[in-house]
Amino acid sequence: MSELPLLVKSYNHSKKERLSFRLVTMVSDASGWYARLDQECPDRIQQIRMWLDSWEDSTKANVPIAASLPRSWPTLPAGLLYDPGAVLDRLLSRYEAVSDGRSPRGAFSTPSRLIQAVLADEIGQGSQKRKEEDPVTLSLSAIPPGFRDYAERFNHNVSGSREDEEEDSSRTKSGVPLPFADPSCGAGLVASQVIRIHSQRLENDSESVKCNDTLKLLEGMQFLDSSEIAVEAARRRILITLGRAGLVDLEGDGHEGVIGRNEAEMILESNIRIGDSLLDEWPWNESPMLVISRPPWIRIKDRFRGHEEGSRLRRDLSGRLRNAVDSGGELRFSALKGNVNLYRLFLERSLQIVSEGGRVRMVVPDSLLREKSSVPLRKLLVEDNEWVSTWSFPDPQRIFPGISQGFAVLGITSGGSTDVMTSFGPLGVDQVLPDTGVSKTSPFLELERGPWSSWTDATWAVPRMPSDEFDRRRVLDAIGRLADRPRLSEDSNWLCPGSETIRVRVGEIDQSSSSSNISDWDEGGKGVPFIRSAHFCLEGDAVVIRHPAYDSDIPSNSIQKSHSMWSGDNKSKGFPRIACQAILNSANERRLRWAVVPGDCVLGNSVNFLELPEGVKGVLEEENGCLEEGLNWLCEQLNSVDLDLWSRAWGANSNVNNYEIESLPFPMPSRKDWLSE
Repeated sequence: MSELPLLVKSYNHSKKERLSFRLVTMVSDASGWYARLDQECPDRIQQIRMWLDSWEDSTKANVPIAASLPRSWPTLPAGLLYDPGAVLDRLLSRYEAVSDGRSPRGAFSTPSRLIQAVLADEIGQGSQKRKEEDPVTLSLSAIPPGFRDYAERFNHNVSGSREDEEEDSSRTKSGVPLPFADPSCGAGLVASQVIRIHSQRLENDSESVKCNDTLKLLEGMQFLDSSEIAVEAARRRILITLGRAGLVDLEGDGHEGVIGRNEAEMILESNIRIGDSLLDEWPWNESPMLVISRPPWIRIKDRFRGHEEGSRLRRDLSGRLRNAVDSGGELRFSALKGNVNLYRLFLERSLQIVSEGGRVRMVVPDSLLREKSSVPLRKLLVEDNEWVSTWSFPDPQRIFPGISQGFAVLGITSGGSTDVMTSFGPLGVDQVLPDTGVSKTSPFLELERGPWSSWTDATWAVPRMPSDEFDRRRVLDAIGRLADRPRLSEDSNWLCPGSETIRVRVGEIDQSSSSSNISDWDEGGKGVPFIRSAHFCLEGDAVVIRHPAYDSDIPSNSIQKSHSMWSGDNKSKGFPRIACQAILNSANERRLRWAVVPGDCVLGNSVNFLELPEGVKGVLEEENGCLEEGLNWLCEQLNSVDLDLWSRAWGANSNVNNYEIESLPFPMPSRKDWLSE
């Protein structure tokens, strides 16, 4: 099996790079400002409209927005003064959360500088004028592989004469592919950042060139959202952005080189529309060449949680999505399986509406990269499209304030298939820059189709890689050693020589629904030991069960004494089992923690255990003197360094899921001979 190329660069970034992507975070006084605003103006639609009015007034007067806000509004903190668009996005996300029956505290908005970085990477330097000189040539084979896609697109952008570029109807003079779309546009963040880039690139051109190219850009927009207030906000925001750039006359009919307000408003009304991109037909005749979006990250089952008709609304939405068909009568969504998150559907829909050979860039949770329920979607990306790149951000807080889960930015070319996908990461604030995209110092891994398929059994999961070069090599070496081994649940592995297979089960006690029967440990109490994730501990390199029933030295205030006794119906198995901690702390030194638990205990649902075939248990007992010793030996195999590295690379989230354990490769130990008797 060939080894995948790996490139890890130095992390000694310049001060300029570190500062260039420093995002303005919402400090505590900013959070308080939204709460005070709710008290002063409880109507959230009115908040949005008044903010837009003040933003436009401040733009016309060329003063900070704080000077145009209503006097009754709370004083605007400096952190919110920085970017009026960011406040607009937050106000809209809070309105939509409350309308959906969720708390506004959990609402978040996409950082503008992240979208800037995506656009910089996607559009490159566009068609900016260059000095008339011989071009510098460099073979693509000499370029680091992770940047070949960018180089190829860059060469395409600048090829041909200047006259050819000016006549190219497929993109603006500023280099924006047309049409460009966002199927879930919200308050118009993507469009506003495209206009910012467009304006900067035409800065030195004549007024007439700016005007004509801006009209071309606006007429090439295809923006859709199901929310009326979102569409209203997007139209206003884009208009204000155009006014700030000097491309639209906000107070008149325009003049030579400047578009009049009425003309701009008519174009925006036509090209920023209310509609449901998931259920409706795409309302434009021409397919977009570029789709950039951060769609909603919410599961269908979590929609309308606090709504008085929430259950009915969820059933209705789920039914309509599952039965949605395309123009040929075929079901629209192939990836609609299990507990569906809406972002998956937006990604699949974007690949349907984009032109053949067009590009899709989408910001999604990084769970898509590894979770089992996303396998159909990953197959679609790899087998029916060219999945070009992934940016992975496992620690989002400094880049994407307000979210706790990691996220990823996908880059896909519509149609064809994937030969190589370049996975950048882990990325942090220093490695993604608003003016250039991914820093050249970013670590990346090329996933070649053949080895990638072998590694993942064609599920196309993307491994989570550490940042340190030495640690990356350890992970890759472990994957190389284990990838072709039978999986734990397969009947072909060495532990299951017969027809029976190992099953992974969840602990028998649901800790939430059975909490009344769970109490702190009482030595004289009537109950049996209750074991949960907190009872799996490391002592050196060994995993041990620290429970007061088996360890009298545990301090009285220890977490291991709390919630450690079961007083309900005795569900103990009566024989020892191999169990694994399922709920992990992100700071855990190792991901896999296997231990043998005694037969007199019960397990909480934060613990998984192996259900072994009777034949295997018999052999383990015979060869080791007793079953418990055989299980201890088996734990040593399961707690190997290689398996832990594998689990860290392929784990979908902070929990060790059943399907992850079932798919663990199980290397053959040196003492295999007795298992074949």
